[in-house]
Amino acid sequence: MSTVDPTMAANVAADAEKEARRERLFAMINKADSYLSMLGLGWLTPMIKIALGDELKPQLLELWRGFFIPVIGLLLFFAAWAALAPTVKTSLGAIPGPAKVWEQTVNLYEDHKAERVKEGKFYERQEIRNARYAEAGKHDRVKWRNYTGKPTYLDQIVTSLKTVALGFIFATLVAVPLGILCGMSNIVNAGINPLIQIFKPVSPLAWLPLVTMVVSAVYKTNDGLFEKSFLVSAITVTLCSLWPTLINTAHGVSSIDKDLMNVGRVIQLSWYKKIVKLVLPSSLPLIFTGLRLSLGVGWMVLIAAEMLAQNPGLGKFVWDEFQNGSSSSLAKIMVAVLTIGVIGFLLDRVMLAVQSMCTFSATR
Repeated sequence: MSTVDPTMAANVAADAEKEARRERLFAMINKADSYLSMLGLGWLTPMIKIALGDELKPQLLELWRGFFIPVIGLLLFFAAWAALAPTVKTSLGAIPGPAKVWEQTVNLYEDHKAERVKEGKFYERQEIRNARYAEAGKHDRVKWRNYTGKPTYLDQIVTSLKTVALGFIFATLVAVPLGILCGMSNIVNAGINPLIQIFKPVSPLAWLPLVTMVVSAVYKTNDGLFEKSFLVSAITVTLCSLWPTLINTAHGVSSIDKDLMNVGRVIQLSWYKKIVKLVLPSSLPLIFTGLRLSLGVGWMVLIAAEMLAQNPGLGKFVWDEFQNGSSSSLAKIMVAVLTIGVIGFLLDRVMLAVQSMCTFSATR
């Protein structure tokens, strides 16, 4: 009778355990790939697999498609931009190329750092002065003031993000409940649909004067929680961005399997439980599609709204530079254009990541 070599058996077991660990590791990498792809970092997956010893050829092909081709496309774009920009002459000079735009990007960041230093010195002097008054018993002369220096480029980016966030929240709070009502009731849908078709194409430039007058009439003081110009921009974003969410929510709710709704009636679910247990889980993918579209529309609308409402933000920055007409204005406007595009991309990626966490399926 033959006997099994203990050393060989131990080696086989060790190899099997090693292979199992390898398979678990690659399963984790494949799971993480969906999240990396949402952030535009899907090209990291083949690099990680190559480092872990996976088959080289298919991973290099994936890396070529996911990383090198997009990089080549960007390099060709920047090369064409650098070559053609000097040939286009304007009243402010030639269109700036990538080098000048990068130079102004650095200058804007340096201006931000210098402004923060001035702000720190202002508060330091204020603390010293107030401490001196307090020691002398002159408490009536102790005053605390906020720094009122000019907003920097980064400050204006933050303001734009706050504005679009507020407008997007308002739009969601209106569009999702109304969309659910439209999807669940043919009567409500028939009553609301004409209003959707009329107001959906209206430009923000048409809404803005109306919103400005209404806000000025209702919000008579400018020392409340929000500035008037901020509210005008946010409400304009709301009015222009709620329609994709409303339409997609109504479509998602109306597309729910009728058998599923019949089950809810049979077991006598309350109206609230029917919404929470049946309607929302089934319609979430389309609701999130509408939210992503609404956020993109809101971000585009915001720039025009900030320009006309003169609310501090990227739109006002672009308008001020256009009016300024200095030799660096064109380059700064190009910085803002690229910033708007990058932030729009990141906002969409964030919404897609939220969608993947809240639903069972999300499109890349």
